[in-house]
Amino acid sequence: MKKQLNIILNGKGGVGKSFFATNLVQYLKDRQVEHHAIDTDNENSTLKRFHGDAAFININNVQEIDVLFAALEKSSLVVVDCRAASTDIFLDYFAEVRAFEILEMLDAALTIVSPVNHEADSVEQVKIIAESLQGRCQYLIVKNQAHSEQFKIFERSNTRSHVMEGLAGREIVMPKLYDWLVTALNEANVSISEAVKHPDFSLVDRQRLRNWQSKFNEQLDGVRDILLPGGDPPRPAAKARKGKVQPTNEQAAPAS
Repeated sequence: MKKQLNIILNGKGGVGKSFFATNLVQYLKDRQVEHHAIDTDNENSTLKRFHGDAAFININNVQEIDVLFAALEKSSLVVVDCRAASTDIFLDYFAEVRAFEILEMLDAALTIVSPVNHEADSVEQVKIIAESLQGRCQYLIVKNQAHSEQFKIFERSNTRSHVMEGLAGREIVMPKLYDWLVTALNEANVSISEAVKHPDFSLVDRQRLRNWQSKFNEQLDGVRDILLPGGDPPRPAAKARKGKVQPTNEQAAPAS
């Protein structure tokens, strides 16, 4: 595919969608990858706050969601940060406009990026998305270590088996960043790439930020083929199973 649409989607709040989106966009900027970023969070607008050139759309107005495809007509790469409680809005919109027909017209691939944490609700959202879209897109699961390094509920779920084995999904880890550094970034309204050169951050904290960004970017490097247009670079993946996969019931694992 010549174009790529990345939608960062999980209806559960607080799973790290905006933090991932902000750092993904910074990754693209640092590598001078042409892109168009879109923020849909009308309450926090984190992506637009850190990246002022990002567009904003109100997804409560269905016509504004059309901007996704208008942007994809002009740019080879579009990144969309979806606010909490927006899964149904996007799935309904995809069905209404037959989004995959539009993507085919644009010679574009879709990757759904779903951050998950240690809670069952975040896994349930992945289940809803995967059962709706099935094998028509690519899936990237981001295991967010912000609150816990344990993901037993997700790892033992039928949803993980469905996405990873049945739909050829991929997984990466978003390392934990100290709370005081996240707070400092928000207070200064600077990205990590800016903070590592910022005098308000101590020498050691700048080094902590460099180390975090290096680990995060290494994770992204491993999935460039499903995040950047043209499959850059190509990487083998298991073929999705043919036919409709029947919905599965989650078996919650005990919290660690």
